[in-house]
This record gives sequence, structure tokens and C-alpha cells, in this order.
Amino acid sequence: MTPRFDFASDNTAGAAPEALQALIEANSGFTSGYGTDAVTARAADAVRALLDADADVRFVASGTAANAVACAALCRPFESMLAHTHAHVITDETGAPGFFGHGLGLTPLAGASGKIDPAALKAALGVPEASYRQSPAALTVTNATEYGTVYTTEAVAELTGIAKAAGLPVHLDGARLANAVASGFDLKALKTLDIDILVMGGTKAGMPLSEAVVLFDKGLSRRFDARLKQAGQLPSKGRFISAPWIGMLADNAWARYGAHANAMARKLAALMPFPVTHPVEANGVFVAMDEPTLLRLRAMGWNVYRFTDGSVRFMCSWATTEASVEELGEALKGLA
Repeated sequence: MTPRFDFASDNTAGAAPEALQALIEANSGFTSGYGTDAVTARAADAVRALLDADADVRFVASGTAANAVACAALCRPFESMLAHTHAHVITDETGAPGFFGHGLGLTPLAGASGKIDPAALKAALGVPEASYRQSPAALTVTNATEYGTVYTTEAVAELTGIAKAAGLPVHLDGARLANAVASGFDLKALKTLDIDILVMGGTKAGMPLSEAVVLFDKGLSRRFDARLKQAGQLPSKGRFISAPWIGMLADNAWARYGAHANAMARKLAALMPFPVTHPVEANGVFVAMDEPTLLRLRAMGWNVYRFTDGSVRFMCSWATTEASVEELGEALKGLA
């Protein structure tokens, strides 16, 4: 049986045609290197226009690198980032923030369905400083969250307000920001939310490999390219990292594909015979499923895995089809 990876992750799909076409168009002539080319400048302008914000923009090859470099820019080695206990920076980045930040720590915060509880944030900020632990120096928020839930603009504003009142800068991990926007999050409100660094996800949104690092605090831009170079994230042919953004933002494909992925997740949730464990607000469906049933599903060729909280995760992408959702729904119905 041919393995199926349709719902294993939103990373398993190929690249959207708009992104590939932009790469083809960028692949002509000679340009300057290391992100100083006209293609990269045009892509950065497209991101700024989308956000309606005066910010500096850089492009890197992975979300882990984008998050880790952002954390390193906001924290000193003896300090820590505050993050949800199941945030990607804590559970899935192999200590990259600490590596890039030369020892910075990560302090977990509680909250339902991937969202930080404001009370937990306040409690962490109220812990007295001590020489034997890393005191919090910045906050990271994820939207959409690891559990497919979406913060409202007001919810993000509450968290950033608490952090800023304590003097902390804020990083927003937007690996699935397109899905959050499709779920109603106001993209243009980001510039008003006192976020210092935003990571805008391109890879999960349908690009080959690219994430945009948006520096709302331009004071952080000084020597940022040197930081990227040291991290191996300043490629000489930078236009091939940035070009997909031109294609994906030209006719709003970035957000349109996010909306499609969300719609496929809602369709799957409606067909799901197993209990759904988190609200379906973006492109993920999380369900309660015992291990024997999961193994039977995998034996049928459907590759999905058990997530951090013990639920089984099904992810939809820009390329998910209604037919594949219906086929999976029938397989799940048979298992149930």
C-alpha cells in the first residue's frame, strides 16, 4: 500500500503554482547577492504592503531558524523567553533558540488549547529574580497555535500589554499566520500590537521554503544581517528564498490558500467519528484515538501521528482536496 502523507502535516504538500512561477521569473540574469537584490527588495515591499507597516523584512529558509534568530535578538544568554508549554520553540526545535542565543532559556506557560493564559503570564512575571535561574526577558506568542486555535486581536493585545508593562519585547511565531488570518485575525492590526519581531510563515502556506522575519522594531535591524550570516541564514542567492513571496502575495494567494486549508479542516471535523479535542479554528483537527486504532489507520496507509497532549493530529494544507478529505472520512468511519 502506498503511504499517504496528505494529513501528516501542512509541510508535506508541494509548492503552490504561484510560488513556483515567481521562482521561474526570478531565475534570469545576474543580481547582487546576500539579499541585496531587486527581487528580495520587491518581496520585502510586498510584505510591508500586506501588513501596511513600516518594518524591516528579511527572509530565511526555515521556521526554526526564524524563531531561533528572533529569540536570540530579544534575549541575552542568561535570560529566558516566556512561551506556551507546547509552543514549537519548546517542543520541536531541538534547543535551537538556546543554541542561536548562546544559552538563552525557555520558560513554559500554561493555557488551554495552545493559548497562553494571561494569569500564567502575570504569575511568571511576578517571580522574584534570582542568580540561579534565568529571568524572563521576552515573550513569544504563536498564532495560529500548535493546536489549531486562533488568538483574536484583543487576546494578543492583552498578552503583549502584560509583557510590555513589565518591559519585555514580544515575538510572534506566525508559521500558520495565513490560517489565523483566514479565521478572522486582523493582519493589519499587528503593527498596533507592540510586537517587536514577527515571523510570517511561507513554507506551511504553500512556498517551497521561506519564512519572512518582520522587524517592527527597526532598532533591532542593526547588524541583523550579520546575525543571519552567522546562523547560516543569509544565502548568497537570496532571491530564491524571497521570490515565492512575490507570487504568493500578488493576488492574495497566501491568505486564499490559508482559507482553503481551514475549510478542509472544518469539512474533516464534520466527518470525524472520533471526539475532537480542540476547537477547529485553523487547519488542524485533533482527536482522541487509542493506540490500536491509530496503528490500524497507519496500516491502511494514512500517516498521522500522536501530538504532544496525546491527541492524534490531522493537518490540512493549501493542496488538500475535498476528495481526499472524504476518502479519509470513510476510512475513519470504518475504523470507528
